[in-house]
Amino acid sequence: MHAASREALQTVASKVDELVTGDHAVVLGAQTGIELFEVVGLLDEDRALRVAVSDPAATAQQRAGIADALFGGKVSDPTASLLRAASTEQWSSSNEFRRGLVLCGRRALLRAAEAQGQLEAVEDELFALSRLLDREGELTQLLSDRTAASSAKRGLLANVLYGKVTMFTEALALQVIGRPERNPIDDLAAIAAQAAELRGRTVAHVVSSGALNDGQQAALAEKLGRIYGREMAIHTEVDPSLLGGVTIRVGDEIIDGSTRGKLTRMRAALA
Repeated sequence: MHAASREALQTVASKVDELVTGDHAVVLGAQTGIELFEVVGLLDEDRALRVAVSDPAATAQQRAGIADALFGGKVSDPTASLLRAASTEQWSSSNEFRRGLVLCGRRALLRAAEAQGQLEAVEDELFALSRLLDREGELTQLLSDRTAASSAKRGLLANVLYGKVTMFTEALALQVIGRPERNPIDDLAAIAAQAAELRGRTVAHVVSSGALNDGQQAALAEKLGRIYGREMAIHTEVDPSLLGGVTIRVGDEIIDGSTRGKLTRMRAALA
């Protein structure tokens, strides 16, 4: 996102946090998140509407009036207030306005999960689902097919997820599959990272030759926390081809402590 859109997103995201609080936070967050996704669906189908609501040539009051005219009475009052707030902000483009609504919808659902005491579980489920899709190429291909109807892809994923994840994870995953930004694998991992951020943690993506137990993950999180100066969320997967050890990715930095990596470096040094 460009600078103007980042500022706009920060303002609207803070309003999401203010909204999804109190005794009814779970219901408010879930309803608002799903309704924002539905609004994005409508805007995706009509570019003229998307442009009108975020038109920089119009005044903030005019854009808010357009948002009220389009969605007033069709969504709940909390969602309508967020749409007004979003429309009064200056976005760099209509596409970034649309992306801002998606991110705020995700944030609302994650805040609802937090209020329900399930935010960490949702984070783990989203990351696990991203790894499942990475392994299951045929399923991922079906879910990534841009010629297939969004409803058909959502139905396929809903059958896979039924009874296995929280309602928050399911809602977030179905939104990703219906309208992926990059691809389902990266999009799901990005929401898992967003959940970690809301918990005040930075994601460390750890690939090991064998499964790490809870104690090993906790020790690794503590060690990485000392190195990076912040709390870490450990997202793990197993890759026996590493032959031993682990690789760790934090942001753009990769630490390769695997046996395979050591052998590769040794061969390169001897060449």
